[in-house]
Amino acid sequence: MLFDEGKYELFDQNLSPKDPLQFEDLKKYRQRLLDHQKKTGLRDAALNAVGTMDGIRVIMTILEFGFAGGSMGSVVGEMITRALEKGLKEKLPVIAISCSGGARMQEGVLSLMQMMKTSAAVARLEQAGIPYISLMTDPTTGGVTASFSMLGDINIAEPNALIGFAGPRVIEQTIKEKLPKGFQRSEFLLEHGMLDDVVERKVLRSYLIRALRLFLNRPQ
Repeated sequence: MLFDEGKYELFDQNLSPKDPLQFEDLKKYRQRLLDHQKKTGLRDAALNAVGTMDGIRVIMTILEFGFAGGSMGSVVGEMITRALEKGLKEKLPVIAISCSGGARMQEGVLSLMQMMKTSAAVARLEQAGIPYISLMTDPTTGGVTASFSMLGDINIAEPNALIGFAGPRVIEQTIKEKLPKGFQRSEFLLEHGMLDDVVERKVLRSYLIRALRLFLNRPQ
C-alpha cells in the first residue's frame, strides 16, 4: 500500500527464533512458534523491506500482530536493528510500523534487552542525521512502545489505536483510580503531547511522502 506500485524487496527474512529458556506454559514455546509460523508463513513477527515512495528509496520494518501478537523477541529485535543499521549504512530513511503486545515473555530478559538494542540503533541513525519515522497502529504496547516506537523524528499513529506501556486495566488496578475516557488512545496521546499526529490509513502514503521530502529537503 505504501511503496510505489506495491513493489518492494524483503531482506533478512532468514532468521528463525529459538527457545533458549525451554519455556512452557499451557503449551511449549517451541510448539507455539511452529503454530505461528504455519499460520502466518513467516519465521517471526517482523518484516523488513526496501522500496521507493514517490521515487524516494526507503527502508521499512513492520511488525505482524498475527505472529505471537507482534511481540518482540530476540529475532524481532535483531531484524529491527538490522533495518536501522541498513538505513545507517546506505543513508536511507527508515519507517517503523508497529503493531505489538510488547516484549515476548517466553524469552525473558533476552527479549527485554531488545529494547536497549533497538533504541541504541535509533540513536546511531539520529546522530547520522538520517530520518526515522515511527507509525503506531492498534495496538502498540509494552516494551515496543517503551523503545523504538516512541523514538521517531516524528511519532504518528492511526486513529483510536491503543498505545501505552502497561494496559489501562493494570494501571487502574495499581493506582486504584478510574482512568479518563479515551486514555491511551491515539487522540488522547496527541492532545497530551505524546504523539505528533494522528493519520488515517487512506492518506498515510501521501502524508509519509510529504514528511520524507521535508526531512530530506526535497521539495516537490
